[in-house]
Amino acid sequence: MMDTEAFREFKTGLTLLRDNYAMKALPHMRRAVDLDRNNPYYMSYLGVVLARSEGKWGEAERLCDSAVRMKRNQAQLYLNLAEVYATAGRRDDAVDALQTGLKYARRDIRLTIAMNKLTARRPPVLSFLSRRHPLNRHRRLKSISPPPNTRTGVPVPRGAPSCFHQLGGMAKRAN
Repeated sequence: MMDTEAFREFKTGLTLLRDNYAMKALPHMRRAVDLDRNNPYYMSYLGVVLARSEGKWGEAERLCDSAVRMKRNQAQLYLNLAEVYATAGRRDDAVDALQTGLKYARRDIRLTIAMNKLTARRPPVLSFLSRRHPLNRHRRLKSISPPPNTRTGVPVPRGAPSCFHQLGGMAKRAN
């Protein structure tokens, strides 16, 4: 009977959390964890709620990390840990958590989507226009845009000699 009560509390807390009522979700998540201390999902979501509502980053991280250690192959637990890190402003740690999650739960696309949201994007093709401008969103235009030089970040024309790639698009002439 306690398991069903714990699940009921968890479900109520999760509904409140998804509706952005983290403070209201906190007592429900605490009660669910008190009733079933060995459930990694309850622990992980309690960590997310603590991070969002009270900013208790250390305790939230500890709860989410303990949950991940209990069930390493569950992608949602890695997503929750990454959310705690991202909420705390620790973007690099969030990316590391998602990369670890990809090792253990490879087939879950949610990890890849979350990783793409956290990693840096390439600059728009036409930098003087906004990213949402139709010319920057056109697929054909994106396919012809030159990739930036890895060292300097300057675009290099396709088919350019190797000296262009090394110097970032500006070749030195020999006198």
